[in-house]
Amino acid sequence: MIQNLIHQYNLLPHPEGGYFKETYRSEESIPANGLPLRFSGGRAFSTAIYFLLLKDLFSAFHRIKSDECWHFYEGESLKVHVLHLNGTYELIRLGKNRDAGEVYQAIVPAGAWFASETSGEYSFVGCTVAPGFDFADFELARAEELKSEYPEYASLIERLCRQ
Repeated sequence: MIQNLIHQYNLLPHPEGGYFKETYRSEESIPANGLPLRFSGGRAFSTAIYFLLLKDLFSAFHRIKSDECWHFYEGESLKVHVLHLNGTYELIRLGKNRDAGEVYQAIVPAGAWFASETSGEYSFVGCTVAPGFDFADFELARAEELKSEYPEYASLIERLCRQ
């Protein structure tokens, strides 16, 4: 099943962990002077990807400069750990079990640090980013720096960082 997903959707390894495939990038873009100063240049209106996370893998803590909307498709629920700019922690459970508090969509706001992990064999989800994703806006967390900012979540940060 998992290898079929990777093959069928032409998924490639993602730098933060897991597999991905960009499925949409708007043809139109927003010029740099129409965006907040945190952006270094123009960006597509929106982008979308498929994202596959497997058991024993994780998507390491990282942040981007845009809001990111997550969508659940299939597999087991996905835990998205969010460290908000105001210092609070949020656990988003993407999945199909509404009675257990899982949701089909959720937003990670621009600038928040976040990491994810599957609760089973795999989670197949999608992410939509607006303004569109650009690797210039991507920052992978360094555990020591992130722990100094969020010391009460040190064990979570150590577990879900690669640096």
